[in-house]
Amino acid sequence: MTNRWLANTGGTRGPEYAERFRKLAAQGQDMHGEARFCHDLLPAPARVLDAGCGTGRVAIELARQGHEVVGVDLDASMLAEARAAAPGLTWVLDDLADLDPHPLGGRRSFDLVVAAGNVMIFLADGTEAEVVAGLARMLRPGGILVAGFSLAGGPGGVGATLDADAYDAACTAAGLTRRSRYAGWGREAWVDGGDYLVAVHAAPPR
Repeated sequence: MTNRWLANTGGTRGPEYAERFRKLAAQGQDMHGEARFCHDLLPAPARVLDAGCGTGRVAIELARQGHEVVGVDLDASMLAEARAAAPGLTWVLDDLADLDPHPLGGRRSFDLVVAAGNVMIFLADGTEAEVVAGLARMLRPGGILVAGFSLAGGPGGVGATLDADAYDAACTAAGLTRRSRYAGWGREAWVDGGDYLVAVHAAPPR
């Protein structure tokens, strides 16, 4: 399936995207807020799925922090950059709307699933709830789903597709319970009507 990311980029942005973040890191900007956020939710080592991993920035940092990480993305150009940067990690080419759990280790095999970097607004139209349900099925009992995305649209004129309540409803339908909402990866306080959401939901305990 062609999602909004591939339709918007043609699936060729991997080198450009990786270079952009290399330059930002060289300028001293913090590149690891998402990974720190997730790490603080977990005992190390934990098993983490980076859903929509892109060039692997979050996954690689979580692995450096001691977690076992699998990255999955539909953009082969992004995964090529991830593999080049961290050939020892597991990178899987797949569509989050039709996720095959077998190469990822099977269902119910992750302590945490993270979908950072506006993954939710770049999904194929109408698949958001389906993707949330699929990610929920990857969680072990008590596992955590973390998602961060713009509520005001994304790069290239991609419009917003979810608001905070619609995302919360999709998580509830998938059997998850909301733990917290923030306005950013630095745990900024959530205010209704904000333009960025970081949401933490948990699967039922065993």
